[in-house]
Amino acid sequence: MNAIYLLSFYGIVNLFLGFIRRKELLLPLAIVVLLAVLGLNLLDWNHGQEYFNRMLRVDNYAVGFAAICVLSTALLLPFSASYVQRQDANLAEYYSLMLFALVGAVMLVSYENLVMLFLGIEVLSIPLYVLAGSEKKSLRGNEAALKYFLMGAFATGIMLFGMALLYGATRTFNLSEIAAQTLTAGAGLPAPLLILGLLLVLAGLAFKVSAAPFHFWTPDVYEGTPTFFTAFMSTVVKTAGFAAFYKLLHAAFAGAYAQWLPTVLGLSVLTLLIGNLGAVAQTSAKRMLAYSSISHAGYLLIALVAFSTERSPRALLFYSLAYSISTVAAFGVLKLVSDARDGREDYQAFRGLSRTNPVLAFTMTVAMLSLAGIPLTGGFFGKFFLFTAAIEQGYVGLVVLAVLMSAVGLYYYFRVIIAMYIDEPDTMLPPVAVTPPETATLLLITALTILLGVVPGLLSGLRLM
Repeated sequence: MNAIYLLSFYGIVNLFLGFIRRKELLLPLAIVVLLAVLGLNLLDWNHGQEYFNRMLRVDNYAVGFAAICVLSTALLLPFSASYVQRQDANLAEYYSLMLFALVGAVMLVSYENLVMLFLGIEVLSIPLYVLAGSEKKSLRGNEAALKYFLMGAFATGIMLFGMALLYGATRTFNLSEIAAQTLTAGAGLPAPLLILGLLLVLAGLAFKVSAAPFHFWTPDVYEGTPTFFTAFMSTVVKTAGFAAFYKLLHAAFAGAYAQWLPTVLGLSVLTLLIGNLGAVAQTSAKRMLAYSSISHAGYLLIALVAFSTERSPRALLFYSLAYSISTVAAFGVLKLVSDARDGREDYQAFRGLSRTNPVLAFTMTVAMLSLAGIPLTGGFFGKFFLFTAAIEQGYVGLVVLAVLMSAVGLYYYFRVIIAMYIDEPDTMLPPVAVTPPETATLLLITALTILLGVVPGLLSGLRLM
């Protein structure tokens, strides 16, 4: 809870710090505050408490996912160094909006009431609508912001309608009270009004995590949004969204598992197919990463399908961490390359990068291998834990499909690696400049990715629920 207070307070203070002329102070201050927030958040481990009349609950589950969101943001901030040099960049506003969005993410992973779920989604989403259109002179940025806002508004409306139906069926917004009524309604067959309300809420959450068929906004919005903010959307939003997704089903609708399972199973299969097959056809590395984000939503949905109280939360936490740090590295390298090479975001912009900047090439390679699920990276064990949970529950066919889609993923991830290590450098492309803080961050992310792949037991044994 202290994390929410500090993030909110510093977000407001940071707006006033925007008046100072030395913009270079904003970046280290924001990172220090995020590290302090991370420490305060971890102090709540094994100290579960409820706040605001049981609307928020800070337990190990909330602490774990909030830590991933805060850590992802802290690792991402060094790649905003280019904004410090730009006179037209509203750096203080950017950081404050990200901090406010982070408050929404923390609310999403710790809600105990549907009203707080709605507030968390809105606090997370509204700053991102602004950040998506932060490049005011960019036509595709304006298009991305408008699409994101309109689609988000429709998704929120659908979710609110679903919450209204749930309240009509149960006369409460509290998750534990909804769970009690779900278990006692008709010996395991909940009322149709309750199931319809749940399906509408699931549709709204599926939009937030880019699950098919609610994914259609993702490629265009990710491509038009500045890369720095795309990385934030692809990591923090997805982590918080899936934490909220699983918590809703586990805390309130475990008794209706048979009713919502076909829907979630269908979402997982469709998302795996569209995400991976869509990525194959892309010529832009940024759009490829957008479809990659969709595909990883499909893998994360497997944890919801398996619905193992023991394994699913752990697999979800581990996969979210491995995916987030790899995605921050991928988008960080893409931003550096794009900034240095006239905004190019296609595969050809990476040609010969291993010869001109080996650190960038190595970091990008480790990130691609982790996203593909290759051994000795965190992504491998992330998929391993998800697949193990699904197989134990008897979903062998779903795991076979996921493995096949992982093989498809090798094709588009290795296109970047081939461009960096096999293709000859393009002499017409300028070199990529990297600052020492950016280099240190990339090396840290690479070390974390490999550490998770070598010693997965550091996190896999945590008790979350």
